[in-house]
Amino acid sequence: MARSKFRKFVLDPFLGLGVVQWCFAIPVSIIMWLIFATCCTHVRNKKVLKEYRNKPAVFVLWHGRSMIPSAIMAWYRMRSYAVTSRSKDGRLMAKIQRMFGAHPIYGSSTSGALSVLREGVRILRKGNCCIVMSPDGPSGPSLRLQDGAMFFAKMANAPIIPVCFSASKSWFQKRWDRYLVALPFSKVIVDVGNPMFVKSEIKTPEFEEERKKIESVCVKQLRDVDKIFNLMQVEQDVTASGFKKQKREAKKLQQQAKENK
Repeated sequence: MARSKFRKFVLDPFLGLGVVQWCFAIPVSIIMWLIFATCCTHVRNKKVLKEYRNKPAVFVLWHGRSMIPSAIMAWYRMRSYAVTSRSKDGRLMAKIQRMFGAHPIYGSSTSGALSVLREGVRILRKGNCCIVMSPDGPSGPSLRLQDGAMFFAKMANAPIIPVCFSASKSWFQKRWDRYLVALPFSKVIVDVGNPMFVKSEIKTPEFEEERKKIESVCVKQLRDVDKIFNLMQVEQDVTASGFKKQKREAKKLQQQAKENK
């Protein structure tokens, strides 16, 4: 109990301070750049990146696959805005993304969704910027395309372009999204999907069918690039809260097993 109070009233507010987050974001981004520099990276379908780097588009990256694409988009000098949550973790990620040239749009499907939609559509309608977002963020369910990307594409007449990467030497973090960290000197494949448009006049039943279709394309993309390096199959429909609950239950069972010995 004392530990949880310390985290709630002392540690979390401290980690939420802007200066503290910058002290973390800068070295993390430097490490990411160094890892990217050591990797042998092959970009599939790079012509799409070149075509849309200064055009309206919605680039979608699964929540656990943002590491290498962040560097790739900076390398191609894309004018991008990243949708991120207003939470402590979201604001930290926004600072890391700033180190790769992406400006933040704060909000999520659960907080500030309408303001994010308005701001995102306004940016896309400028005609010279793209939006980058995790369609299953900020807390899942994993590998499920939520409606945000669809609304951006529909209202701004901008294509959805899925981007995913996989690496020969990698580490899956023990998180709900199975965040993939490419290790130094890896062989990396970044797959850029073909543009997918959502008709502005699409109705509700067709909208859901199109959402499922685009979701299946994005999931298949991840499965295909992971299969190249024989990586584990990332679970679908895992949420942040569900994953934490599962960890607590597993820890409780371990303690009970120790007590019974």
